[in-house]
Amino acid sequence: MNRNSLEHYLNTLLSPERIKDYAPNGLQIQGKDEIQKIVTGVTASQALINRAIDEKADAILVHHGYFWKNESYVIRGMKYKRIKSLLDHNINLFAYHLPLDIHPTLGNNAQLAKLLNIEITGPLELGNELSVAIQGKLASSITGEALSNIISEKLNRACLHITPPSNKKIKTIAWCTGGGQDYIELAAEQGIDAFISGEVSEKTTHIAHEMNIHFFAAGHHATERYGVKALGEFIAKEQGIDVVFVDIDNPV
Repeated sequence: MNRNSLEHYLNTLLSPERIKDYAPNGLQIQGKDEIQKIVTGVTASQALINRAIDEKADAILVHHGYFWKNESYVIRGMKYKRIKSLLDHNINLFAYHLPLDIHPTLGNNAQLAKLLNIEITGPLELGNELSVAIQGKLASSITGEALSNIISEKLNRACLHITPPSNKKIKTIAWCTGGGQDYIELAAEQGIDAFISGEVSEKTTHIAHEMNIHFFAAGHHATERYGVKALGEFIAKEQGIDVVFVDIDNPV
């Protein structure tokens, strides 16, 4: 598939123009014109680039790419080594951040809901179809301990569970993958029983205790593995391109 055709296909699928983001979405580093093999992963780290080189990939597709807001403009050190590796091997780098979080079926939030058997009921930010946090419900009420065990088992990592004083059962849940812990207050204000994110802040514990809401931090990387994996599988099926998902483990 031609590089420009692939970018057009991805932009049509993910509609990055609809949402303001912290980094450019789409083709970030140009490589060879024709793409026959893609490596997908969460972050365009050197380890992922090295695997793409080993796989003889023509392109890398990630959730976390380069050129973030407030990032230094200079290309030196780690950034230089990464970009040089891509250019030396003529590998394209495509990155989609918030558009991949919010996609209704392939997105990180949608895929996490599928993994945890949560029925999506709508955006957490009411009336905002582009909300990066969403809400849903379980088929039946369960304890916080039971949900913690499910999350830990499904994501294959120990989940942090902050239990509110009431230790109420959980039926309604809101979530935002990655660094979405600050949405916990909005979830609590809406009377939702639990909030799931990837990361946790010092203040999150106090909010959970004082606003009577369960909180689960399941890991930034762990909660965002599934969107880019699903996207790659969709591309392979729809476009007939060889796609390999590479999970560079990250405990954070």
